[in-house]
Amino acid sequence: MTRSVLLAFSALVLLFVYAPLALVVLNSFNTSRTFEWPPPGFTTKWWSAAVDSEGARNAIVVSLEVALVATVIALVLGTMAALALQRFRFFGRDTVSLLIILPIALPGVVTGIALANAFLTMFGIELGMLTLVVSHATFCIVTVFNNAIARLRRLGGNLEEASMDLGAGTFRTFWSVTLPMMRSALLAGALLSFALSFDEIIVTTFTAGQGIQTLPIWIYQNLFRPNQAPVVNVVAAALIVLSIVPIWLSQKLAGTDESVAAAR
Repeated sequence: MTRSVLLAFSALVLLFVYAPLALVVLNSFNTSRTFEWPPPGFTTKWWSAAVDSEGARNAIVVSLEVALVATVIALVLGTMAALALQRFRFFGRDTVSLLIILPIALPGVVTGIALANAFLTMFGIELGMLTLVVSHATFCIVTVFNNAIARLRRLGGNLEEASMDLGAGTFRTFWSVTLPMMRSALLAGALLSFALSFDEIIVTTFTAGQGIQTLPIWIYQNLFRPNQAPVVNVVAAALIVLSIVPIWLSQKLAGTDESVAAAR
């Protein structure tokens, strides 16, 4: 009885979550510009219109550039922070850990306002691509940090100590021992960081500046325009399908024990 209730409840939750996504995909083929329900017919002309949309293409390029650079920054800083906090003991260690995780725990509007004020008033930097990348990197670091420190806790430091006892230096040990054991966790963190940056809209709104339009911003601005709404549905449907790949890969990589097993 309990199992049946849980299964029914799980099915309802999944239906509630995925039915709107399925509706978006269905509407991308709807012949009606107003998304009449049930659809009066189906067509692929909106997909052709989306491919020809210069605004959508430019927004995708900007989102890809920002997400890639922010992910690289997050990989470097998140990994360094995880190594420092896991391998060393120092005063304020827990406080530093909290400060690293805090940006993703705060409401996006608070983070966006705080970063915009910091760039404009404290540093005198005009809002643009630089501020946008830095802003995205602040919360992308968290995903890399969490994956990296979780893997380091599982591995321990025995192999690194053995490497140094055999004469390897710090950087040689990191490159030959630590990094291979962390590779899958870092890749999972990078995929999550990329996905998080690519669809971020709240922080982007406050830190992008004039003339810079990422894909989420473009979707929001064109969603209620009659001539653009079908194209927006196509772009959203494509993103739903494409998002499955990095999310699935990050889940598989984060849960793998291959590196740990090899280390043992």
